[in-house]
Amino acid sequence: MRLAWSLLFFLCTVSAGVAQTAQGSPEETKILALENAWNQAEEDKDANALESLLDPTLVYIDYDGSLMGKAQFIASVQAPSLHPEQIVNESMTAHVYGASAVVTGIYREKGTKNGKPYSRRGRFTDSWVFQNGMWTCVASQSTLIMH
Repeated sequence: MRLAWSLLFFLCTVSAGVAQTAQGSPEETKILALENAWNQAEEDKDANALESLLDPTLVYIDYDGSLMGKAQFIASVQAPSLHPEQIVNESMTAHVYGASAVVTGIYREKGTKNGKPYSRRGRFTDSWVFQNGMWTCVASQSTLIMH
């Protein structure tokens, strides 16, 4: 229960920050806040938060072309060899189409993996659906941006 309240507080805080910069609808603002909550959950290796953000049918295509389902993705985030220090989004846009939404943006991630530092910048597309009273991500794809 404490985790649920913490996540709710975080989402409200992030929503307020996104609302100040977003020109979209309230639903678009919520979805952009969920995108930021996803980043925080990855940084914290918070499987419970990821469980609530990701649909059971998630299809995740990583920057290297690998394909994962929800369980595989969460396991990859929790890998002991992975230590993300910062994951941030920029230039995000959300478009709502009834009970579905598409978010595009750019992410920057840095951390260590297998004891070696890494830094990535990529473009992403996430597809969200509204069902059972909540938004969940059903598909995600990222592509590295080469410098």
